[in-house]
Order: sequence, then structure tokens, then C-alpha cells
Amino acid sequence: MAANGTQQAQGLSFEESARQIARNARYMAGGVNSNFRLGMVPGPLVFERGEGPYLIDVDGNRIIDYYCGMGATVLGHSPAPVIEAVRRQSEKGILFAGQAPVEYEAAELVCMRVPCAERLRFGSSGSEVAQAAIRLARAATGRRTIVKFEGHYHGWFDNILWSTAPGLNAAGPDEAPIPVVGSRGQDPAGHEGLSILAWNDLAALEARLAQGDVAAVLMEPAMCNQGAIAPAAGYLEGALAACRKHGALLIFDEVITGFRLAAGGAQERFGVTPDLAIMAKAIANGFPVAAVAGRAELIDLFADGVLHGGTFNAQPIAMAALVATQKALTAEHYATSSVHGQRLQDGIRDILNGAGIKAQVAGFPLMFHVAFGLDAPARNYRDVARADKAAYQRFALALLRRGVRVLERGAWFVSSEHDAAIVDATLEAVRGAAAEV
Repeated sequence: MAANGTQQAQGLSFEESARQIARNARYMAGGVNSNFRLGMVPGPLVFERGEGPYLIDVDGNRIIDYYCGMGATVLGHSPAPVIEAVRRQSEKGILFAGQAPVEYEAAELVCMRVPCAERLRFGSSGSEVAQAAIRLARAATGRRTIVKFEGHYHGWFDNILWSTAPGLNAAGPDEAPIPVVGSRGQDPAGHEGLSILAWNDLAALEARLAQGDVAAVLMEPAMCNQGAIAPAAGYLEGALAACRKHGALLIFDEVITGFRLAAGGAQERFGVTPDLAIMAKAIANGFPVAAVAGRAELIDLFADGVLHGGTFNAQPIAMAALVATQKALTAEHYATSSVHGQRLQDGIRDILNGAGIKAQVAGFPLMFHVAFGLDAPARNYRDVARADKAAYQRFALALLRRGVRVLERGAWFVSSEHDAAIVDATLEAVRGAAAEV
């Protein structure tokens, strides 16, 4: 790591990335293909390749990566077993508009791991399968209303992009959140099928369910879109019991938590099995695969009048990547990676505390969150929203100049490639960045 240490001391430059983003903005809006790649400091980056825990950008910088493809690359960049599986499948064919044996193998592996998954259907993105789960819940219950929570993100479509990151001046009182639109051009009536609540408040959820019109409660079982917040003791169990009592379904959005918090996701970790769950990101280590899974009688409605389609659903190459990824996610993987992830998390907390920086470092070994300016661990979105985001962005930029890339919103994702040496190098950069800010 000596060369990287010298690079960090000098501070990295990202001028070629800036030039390429500006040039290609002629062809792509903002020079990117997802709005979530805008707003990064010092600007969106352009990468040539990924190797293990590193990204190599067009400026030649070799950067330790904690974006991990927004949480998808749980095995790091370009893992050999996944690449080899993809190569073998690509020689057999790309897309058949029919079934392939590899998708059945993939389905069986996921169903064997995820507690709620008696059956599943594959899709291509988390946003897409969230829509499938909502449609399924309404068909199964004959009701319309979906309960969602402030700060939880379930995709960018008009009917669900509400109150994902609202300004507290627009969100209404704590006990009665007001739906806040997420985008210009969004259907202003799109929230009419939603009821927005604060998460981790069981009494509020029980009271809303008692009205008897809720088709489903849709939540991240651990709040990881904003923060990395565990459910309060008894909250998930209480939510499931209340759904059962009042005839609603419980849907876990495990797009982030799936295959990170445990092999079977947050539902395995917390011991609460929902009616339905949606998964994506780490399911295939960065290949475009998503799934909606759950009780057999619910998923089977897709074969009985509930439409679910998609040209690229269960695309064979992506299915091969899923199979290889799931086979690599062994008990040893979780045990070893968790040790490194926990040491990283604890080390960051100690360094920030020693530097006199008020911060909360909380979450899980393979996904945690750093929030500046908070006096206590966050319990919900409104707590996280009070963090000093500007100070954390300065810290993130100081880290990037030292060769460590972290999300500006405070999330850190850890892969199997973040070993002891990488953690040591990261903590060295954290010390320098903490001293700078």
C-alpha cells in the first residue's frame, strides 16, 4: 500500500472525469444515466475498470470503493467465479424469449435461502419488482391503500416516489407526515393510494391498519436508504401481527438488505417472515436481476390474472451471474467479511471521536452509516435528516482525495474484497480526512 499512501498524501485529481462528463452531456442528460449519479463531490466520476475492492478511473486513480455499485457488488468488482459463469452462459445464448435451465437453478437457490420465498418471479430492477409486489397485494386483498414510511425508497415511479427524502419544513408534524413529492413532473395525485407514516412507531402503524382499508405495509425491514437503522425491539413482530389482525400483507423491501445482512436477508437476521419480499442489488453482484418472492398462493396469482411481464426477466446471462454469486455467499463469506466490516465501523467511530467530531456510526457489518452532528443514534428518517450533511460531504471529499470513495449520504458498503489490509489503508485515510475537516 506504499504507492497508494503516496498518492493519498498528494491528493488525487479528477480532471479527466470532469472533461468526459462535460463532453458526453451532449448525448446524455447531465452526462449520466441515473440521477443518483449526479450531485457527487467533486462531480460524477468515469471509471475504466474495477478490481476487487478497487475502482480505476479515467484519471488513473486507484480508489478503494465503498459504493460497491450502490450496494450491489457484495463480492467486489469482477469476481472470477461470476465472470466465468457469465462467459460460459454467453456462449450458449443471450436471450431466448423462453425459459432456460439456469433460471430454474437460480430460483431454487433464492427460495432455499430466503425464509418467505416459497415462490418467486424475476425482474430486472428493484423499482420494477416493487410495482409487481404492490399490484399483487392489491389483487390479493381487494384493497387499494399501501402504507409506506418516510425515508424508505421503493423506486422512482410516480405512485411510490413520495417522502423518500423530504425536507423537514415540508413534511408536516412528526405524528402526521404529509406526502412530499420526489420529482418535478410527478403525478400530483399519485399519493392517493398511499398512507405515509413515520417508521419504528408501532402504535401509529397499528392505528392506521385498524381503519381496515390497507392492502399492504411496505417497508425496508432495516432502514438503509436513509441511514442504517435497525428496527426497534418488537417492531417487525408487531407490524406482522397487526397486518394479520387487520387483513393486510407485510412486504419487506430487501433491495439493499437482501444478501447483506444475512444469506436470507433482514428477515433471517431479525427472525420475522413477511408475506412478500423484493430483492435486487447484491442478488447477482451487480448484474441486472431483481425478484419478488413470497407465499406460494400470493405469487401464483401471477399465473391467474395478475399481469407481470418483461422482455429481460430472467435473462440467462444475468441468471448465471446470480447462481455464481449465491454459491459464493457462503457462511464463511459472511463470517470473514463481517469481521472486517465491523472492525472498519469501529475504527471510524474511534477516529472521529478522537478527532472531536460529533458523529454516529451505526448499522451492520456489511452496510453501515456515518452521520455527523447527531447526539444519539437515529431511530427514523427525521433523526437522520437532522445530520450535518454539508460537513459529511467535506469529509467524503477529503477521503476521495486520499483514495477512498464513500457515498455522500453517509452509507458504507463492504464486500468480501475489503480485507484487513484494505481496512488498514481505509482507516489511515479516515485519520487524515478527520484531521482535515
